[in-house]
Amino acid sequence: MGGNGAGQVAKACNQIVVAVTIEAVAEALAFARSNGVDPARVRDALMGGFAGSRILEVHGKRMLDNDYTPDFKTKLHRKDMHIVMQTASELGLDLPGAALVTQHLDSLMQQGDTELDSAAVMKVVERLSGLERP
Repeated sequence: MGGNGAGQVAKACNQIVVAVTIEAVAEALAFARSNGVDPARVRDALMGGFAGSRILEVHGKRMLDNDYTPDFKTKLHRKDMHIVMQTASELGLDLPGAALVTQHLDSLMQQGDTELDSAAVMKVVERLSGLERP
């Protein structure tokens, strides 16, 4: 990786990619649902194309099932993203996608959803879009 601390930077980079991809999957599935298209079928179609990813596969399924049994808890992902955002601020770096997901993770924390998987970002997207499920 490089010198001292390079591994931590690589971990932070991973968290950015995971978080922003989770956000993208949540938005895509909400977009499909809002347009009257079956989000499960959209997910299946996306899995066969360039958008296909492990996050779409695993977290997309969690979102469809409204099942946020934790694998990587919201509170842990939020902690990592706050480190990312603090470091970005110190460097004068603008990370708008990471900032948005960090806000959504903060919202989950405020709702008491700290122990849910971070894929529960979908709940925030649904709430903001008027698509909440029971």
